Amino acid sequence: MAAPRSLNIDVERLMRGDQAKKDVNSPSEKKPKLERFPFSRSELVAFFCVFLVFVTGLYCIYLTMPSSVYDKLKLPRSISDLRTLKDHLITYAEDYPAQFILGYCSTYIFMQTFMIPGTIFMSLLAGALFGVIRGLFLVVFNATAGACSCYFLSKLIGRPLVIWLWPEKLRFFQAEIAKRREKLLNYMLFLRVTPTLPNLFINLASPIVDVPFHVFFSATLIGLLPAAYITVRAGLALGDLKSVKDLYDFKTLFVLFLIGSLIILPTVLKRKRTYE
Repeated sequence: MAAPRSLNIDVERLMRGDQAKKDVNSPSEKKPKLERFPFSRSELVAFFCVFLVFVTGLYCIYLTMPSSVYDKLKLPRSISDLRTLKDHLITYAEDYPAQFILGYCSTYIFMQTFMIPGTIFMSLLAGALFGVIRGLFLVVFNATAGACSCYFLSKLIGRPLVIWLWPEKLRFFQAEIAKRREKLLNYMLFLRVTPTLPNLFINLASPIVDVPFHVFFSATLIGLLPAAYITVRAGLALGDLKSVKDLYDFKTLFVLFLIGSLIILPTVLKRKRTYE
């Protein structure tokens, strides 16, 4: 396994710029601003090529839909939007299940890969249209596939962006990963089950701090199950749901952290025995 690469040089290089010419005691030196765009031209070309492939595939899939369905498609941004979308799609999903699932999966993975907000509405939609079992399978499959796609995209061109956006959080994540190399799967499962770190950050930062793909994949596939179950089950009662915030109340967060604590407990006990 490759040793973790140091991020300090890259972070300092991005943050230095013109600030190195200023006085060390100046306020701007104490709080450097990241003004340089993080991507090189070749990285931008690679990003847009991947993006174009996804968009072309989605467009070809949507062309197979009846115009009555296609004209009313839009990404939901609220629970009311989601109810309207469900009413438009329910007949199409029953009459053309294979085409609908292909379009649903492609859209979900596209959104997850390119960090487009709204996948939680897609998860609720799966529960509303397919029930708990099939909906849970769809959500976990798509969330895992999208996260893996995001992982490889970040491995290709994401390093400058993550360092540019979250330099301190990335240093913290790298230090935590380095401390837990022996039980890395447990730690990654803990992060996936609990909302300790955003899933977006985990997807983008994992290849940069050398989290092996098999660990990332396993932790994502298993760790997303509890939250996915909660979301899909809530989709069954879409009419009673007022806001996305209702999904994660104190009781739900307590259960997720309890599960996460049980997952990471073997690591804590092993470390305690080592110190003794």
